[in-house]
Amino acid sequence: MTHSVAHPSPVSITAVVLARNEAAMIANCLATLKWCDEIIVVDNGSSDDTVALARQQAGVRVVAAQSGSFAELRQLGAKRAKTDWLVYIDADERVTPALADEIKQQLSDSAVQALQFKRDNIMYGRRMRHGNWQKDLVTRAFRRASLQGWSGIVHESPRYQGDTCLLAQPLIHLTHRSTSENLRKTISWTALEAELLYRSELAPVGFLTMLRKGVIEFVRRAWWWGGWRDGSPGLVESLVQGINKILIYIQVWELQRRPTLPEVYDRVEQDVARQWRQR
Repeated sequence: MTHSVAHPSPVSITAVVLARNEAAMIANCLATLKWCDEIIVVDNGSSDDTVALARQQAGVRVVAAQSGSFAELRQLGAKRAKTDWLVYIDADERVTPALADEIKQQLSDSAVQALQFKRDNIMYGRRMRHGNWQKDLVTRAFRRASLQGWSGIVHESPRYQGDTCLLAQPLIHLTHRSTSENLRKTISWTALEAELLYRSELAPVGFLTMLRKGVIEFVRRAWWWGGWRDGSPGLVESLVQGINKILIYIQVWELQRRPTLPEVYDRVEQDVARQWRQR
């Protein structure tokens, strides 16, 4: 009499991709996720061809979200998924075959509840090995039952129960592909960062504070953390981070103004209108 050997059921996984105006990146991103059982693209109000390109990919489901923080968008993707595991990938990130194999191996063999990735950041065409970018770790894969949610407006973080495993294979991050691309993203996230600082009742910000914050950030990235070792791209990226820090504190200064800037300009408008009435 022979007995059949029981094999565990395969573990299912959904890739959740956040996107907003990522027409140039979305197709190649989705092409690296075909090993997943399901792909959900959470589109945050794209005005380009992102949604159309995503829908051209077999097995991709697009979920529309007109607003929300990164944490809320990630949570929305989790609510729409039905698989055992979730892996979160951004449109400018790429999963290599080696990373995909390692993820699947861990899901099959491990009792962990979350997976952490090392990100290889490619900025201005250079794979950054210094400037603190080499320490970029992101926890992005979770057993769905263990993920409790996400928190944070700008730099979101997951809430989950259980052990985490750090994978050996890196997640490729194709970021800061041009200065114009940087500026588009900077406009959005620096405003959010400034709003958070303003709400924290930060001490009044003056010119020297703005300058000091930017210089410190540049020196930290370029020298203390060795960004100069990545050549011109490393120095330029360090400078960009310093400029971003200055922009955050300029916007905090704007929010702290009394009367507010809209009030000042409204008074000027009213004065001009009064002059025309009196003419």
